[in-house]
Amino acid sequence: MSKKKINTSGIVFSTNPDFNFQEIPEDDPETLLASQQKLRIRLETKHRAGKTVTLIMGFIGKQADKEELIKKLKNHCGTGGSSKDGEMLVQGDQREKVLQWLKKNGYADTKIFS
Repeated sequence: MSKKKINTSGIVFSTNPDFNFQEIPEDDPETLLASQQKLRIRLETKHRAGKTVTLIMGFIGKQADKEELIKKLKNHCGTGGSSKDGEMLVQGDQREKVLQWLKKNGYADTKIFS
């Protein structure tokens, strides 16, 4: 196995003999308190083979905290779902259930968009 690290920053070649590549660490943003989160709930069917999903957008925080929140929402609604590309998905039209659970758990600035 090669011990070379893959350079994903776009630098291909440097003529500087003293060049030393330093990666910039990508940190997850610090998770905001529930009362500071501005979540938006939307119903979506596009690009999902006609299936309906409830989309929760606007969560600011670490990926682990987002996974924990979506797990609690899925458990409350009794459906499946996932978290990817900065969005949380709950299967089916669960807008009212999701809104009530979020408001009950401190996410006061949460709205449903059509």
